[in-house]
Amino acid sequence: MNHTTVVEFVLLGLANSRQWEIILFVFLGIAYLLILLGNISVISITLTNNFLQTPMYYFLRNFALLEITFTSTFLPSTLHSLLTERKTISLPGCFLQMLLFYCLGTCTLFYMAVMSLDRYVAICHPLHYPAIMSSRFCLQLILGCWALTFLLMFPPTIMTVQLPFCGPNVMNHFYCDASLLLQLSCTDTGFIEELMFIILILILPGTLIVTAVSYGCIIVTISFIPSSAGRRKAFSTCSAHLMVVMVFYSTCIYRYIRPAQRGGQDSDKVLSLFFSVLTQTVNPYIYSLRNRQVKQALKEKILKFSSSLRQMGTGES
Repeated sequence: MNHTTVVEFVLLGLANSRQWEIILFVFLGIAYLLILLGNISVISITLTNNFLQTPMYYFLRNFALLEITFTSTFLPSTLHSLLTERKTISLPGCFLQMLLFYCLGTCTLFYMAVMSLDRYVAICHPLHYPAIMSSRFCLQLILGCWALTFLLMFPPTIMTVQLPFCGPNVMNHFYCDASLLLQLSCTDTGFIEELMFIILILILPGTLIVTAVSYGCIIVTISFIPSSAGRRKAFSTCSAHLMVVMVFYSTCIYRYIRPAQRGGQDSDKVLSLFFSVLTQTVNPYIYSLRNRQVKQALKEKILKFSSSLRQMGTGES
């Protein structure tokens, strides 16, 4: 039987009408701008402020850089597709996007677990916090996240890249989704699908348990704070973190743990938008920019910048 080798894939995207494409372009463009602005602010503030050189802000800085990289693997191409109506992506481009999306997305899960552990040690064991969360240990945690990510995600990704694709070449998604990509291969992919399912079972519930137990211990510790104002403030912070975690994990688990539907569904794209765009948009504001120290540092930066502008204007006049 003759087969034609696929050289590109067609991504159907998020909308079927031009009007919805324009609306989504504006929405996603604003979201991407907020992601970049929020995370770049976190990185610059935590790098330049001497009072923010602590393990918590070290993790938040790395998390912010990861979020910029993660969303940049698919959002610019999605925006370009919505604006120009160009729906195709080359075979190498699709493979590269899939590799980066799943590696960076997996690393995000590990980072969230590590940050929850950091908060657990800081709140539940404050006297031991400096000794436990040393600079060396923090670096080891970050490197461990990346090592685990590549160890778990590289084998199925490399096996997927080596599959033959003979057509059809249409994916009902806005990025190169691994489960849909496997469905388009013209050979048996049962082993890869089982391997990916086992890996996801290890990663998603595993990191969720670490995060949930850490926040559970934090909430118990907070409940013993004598000051009612202190309790309310701490609960407010924790509830905001937990809400983001719940949205992120629930959509990820429902999207990837359940059996993939043949050809993909529109609901899959909505779920993907939640964990890949919505949570990434609010993360820098929930985790960092609501923090009193970060807000104070940001205020000082703005005042310093406005003062410099005034001095420049005075000098020119």
